[in-house]
Order: sequence, then structure tokens, then C-alpha cells
Amino acid sequence: MKKTHSATDSDARPTLQFLGGTGTVTGSKFLLTRGSSNLLVDCGLYQGIKELRLRNWNHLPIAPARVDSVILTHAHLDHSGYLPALCRNGFEGPIFATPGTRDLCEILLPDSGHLQEEEAEYANRRGYSKHTPALPLYTEEEARDSLTRFEPVPLAQSFEADRYRAEFRHAGHILGAASVRIQTDHHRGMSILFSGDLGRPHHPILRAPDPPPAVDFIVVESTYGDRHHDDATALQTFTDAINRTFNRQGVVVIPSFAVDRTEVVLFHLRRLQAEKRIPVTPIYVDSPMALAALKLYQTALVAGDPSVAHDVAGKPETIEPSGLAEVKTVEESIALNPLGGPMIIVAASGMATGGRVLHHLANRLPDERNAVILVGYQAEGTRGRSLIDGALSVKMLGRYIPVRAETVNVPAFSVHADQGELLHWLKQAEQEPRAIFIVHGDPAAAEALRDRIVSELRWNAVVPHYLERVRLD
Repeated sequence: MKKTHSATDSDARPTLQFLGGTGTVTGSKFLLTRGSSNLLVDCGLYQGIKELRLRNWNHLPIAPARVDSVILTHAHLDHSGYLPALCRNGFEGPIFATPGTRDLCEILLPDSGHLQEEEAEYANRRGYSKHTPALPLYTEEEARDSLTRFEPVPLAQSFEADRYRAEFRHAGHILGAASVRIQTDHHRGMSILFSGDLGRPHHPILRAPDPPPAVDFIVVESTYGDRHHDDATALQTFTDAINRTFNRQGVVVIPSFAVDRTEVVLFHLRRLQAEKRIPVTPIYVDSPMALAALKLYQTALVAGDPSVAHDVAGKPETIEPSGLAEVKTVEESIALNPLGGPMIIVAASGMATGGRVLHHLANRLPDERNAVILVGYQAEGTRGRSLIDGALSVKMLGRYIPVRAETVNVPAFSVHADQGELLHWLKQAEQEPRAIFIVHGDPAAAEALRDRIVSELRWNAVVPHYLERVRLD
């Protein structure tokens, strides 16, 4: 039933509350409220340290039934992964997303529910959970149920979300990723832009993000707000690590986010093979979710999807290196365990928080001939961060695994814009906003980006706090 609004709603001042994505790069949730109207932008899972993960189990400050609609910037779980819980707990409105985001969520959300059920079952069977019984945050069935609420909207097409008018703009982060411009006040023209996660100007597969339109407020991510991506050095580091490992007949394990990061890794592997900088060896992609996403990317490349860069349109082979093998079943994954190198295993998840990569790490980390190459951001509290920080052992699957394999960090493979690229994007804005809110970054990254914005652009820039509410007038 469509919600009715009181006569005073049109005079109410809009507010923005930060329900997540503050002080951390995960859990993005931003609540726009105007009178009795409530719009949630993104609905992500918290990942990383236990203190943050526990927030996934907390009640939101607003009852899900009171949320009128959700606008999703993209499919990554730190932006979409709480949707099944929101729907189960009473949300009945539409979820607006681009067609590409909807297609990827069809893969990611059920897989997330399945993995949570699988991990809870494994913990119960092995008896290492503090909870009896261990329970999933939501199930695969609940994730599939949430997909029925999606309403796909193409890029650059205006749409109504309750009392708001919105438009998706290409963000260049992953397939279907968008920034979203929302008009909060039809009469006075109040508007706000949520950047979502911004891609890089020279992404190997996707075109550059659209510049910011004229808006009153901007909410911008800051994942790499304090860093610069050195692409040339990163690629050489990646190449050298592979060759060192192959020379000692070892196995390279690459924990990779299933969406886009896997495609970027495969793009670079194919390029290095073509340039004869690495030999052709078996490359196993061991993740049903990553393989499903890979097919979507291949389809988008063939079709010349609007998100795809012009120079790779019509060329699916761009992300198909020689020796590529798909590992679909659990039995096929287990069959990799006794195999020796040289070979490469690409498996989810990217921060080694779950999925099949845990079993590969447990099997390969104790052998000094092997290497683990980390190709993106590693949040505090994740196994990936522990490996980067030089841990001598990491706990997974209920036991501690010794770390003797080489660990190599290649953060420039990230599909997040770095500090300079974020500033370049902001400098393209059609007008100076009244305020810019810096989110989705660790404190040091968010504060560093704020300082650069204030010093170079002279804009009113703020790093908001968790659950803080601000007026948009």
C-alpha cells in the first residue's frame, strides 16, 4: 500500500543521517528524511573487525517498515549486503538500481546468504563458534526474496523514489556502478549527490566516472583518500612476485573480490602473457560467484555496454588469459589441493574473510615456495590485513595456520580512485557545493582527503560521525 504524507511534509526540512560508512570503508547506509518520508541510500554489510561486524546484528535506528525506498549505488556487499535482512525485518518498498547492479546482486546476495549458512553449519559441525547454534545473518532464500523488490533504472534516466526525484550517473567502479543525484526538495531545488564508490579514470575495462553535476551537497567516498596508486610499480611488483614463485615451483594464491577485481586481475595476466613477461601456466578461477560475474562482464564487452570503455568494447578476450580454467564444484576445488606449481589460483573473497580462498590459504600458506598476492584494499581486522601486516599465523576455519608463504601487497590494482583522482573528480563539479561529506574510509584516509579539499578547493568539507544527523538547508 502506498504511503500517504501529511500536509506539513512539503515544508519539512530534509535531513541526512549516517547509519554506516563512517570511520570505516564498510556498512554504507545513508538515510534521507523529510517529514514522514524516509529514503535509504545503500544498505551495506559491515566487514572487518569484530566490533564492526557485530553492528550487522543490531537493530537500525529506524524500523525497516518505515523506510519507503532504497537506492543502491552498486552491488558490492559493503553497499548491498544488508538488503536481505532489511526486507526480512519489514521493509516492503522498492529497491532502485541500475540494470547492471540488479544483475550482479542476483549473483552476490544469494551467494552471501549461502556462504553465511555454510559457515554457520561448518562452525556448528566443528564446534568453534561461541554461539550455540551459530546462525547466519540471513539465508540464501531470504536473499532471493529480496531480489523481487528491485526496480532497474538505466543510467541518466530520471525516476521517482517516494517524494524524491533521482538519477543514476556512471561511476566507473564496477559494472553498473553509479553515483546518484537526488533532488530532496521539488520547490526549492535542494539536491545531493552520493558518489558511491568511484572508479579510476583509466580503468582497464570500464569508462571513466561522469563528473559531478551541479548540486547543493556531495557525499563522497574516501577509501584511498590518503594514498596514490603507482600503477607502473604495482604491475612490476605483481609480475616479479609471480615469476619468483614460479621459479621455485610454487603456487600463487590471489584472494580477489568476485566482481571486477577478478576481471582486472585476468586482464593484467593476459597482458603479461602477451608481452611474454610471465609464462603461460594454469590459471584457476575458483569461485562460482566470480565465474558468474565474469560471464556478465564478457556479455557486457560483447554488447558494448554503456559502462564499458570504448577500446575494449566487443573484445571479451580482453579478460581471457591463456590457461584459464573454471572451477565450479566443491569437488573440483578440493582437487586443486594436491597440485603443485607453477600455477595461479584466483578465489574469493578479496579480504580473505570467507569463501573458498580460506581453504586454499590454509593449504598453501605453510609452504614457503608459495605466494599470496593481495590485490586490493584490506580492511582492518580482516585476514588480508593480517597478512599484509606480517602475521606469523592467521586463524581460519577454527585453527591457526602458520604463514611461511611469501605475501605481496599490490593495492594499486584497486578499482577505487586514489586521493588525486578523487580530487580531480571533485574539481570537475559544475558548482561548489554548500558542504561535502566524506565517508567510506578509515579515519586517516577520510581526514587526509578533507584536508586536501579544504586546502585546494576551499570547500566546506566534513567527516561525519556514526549515526550523526545533519540538516540539508
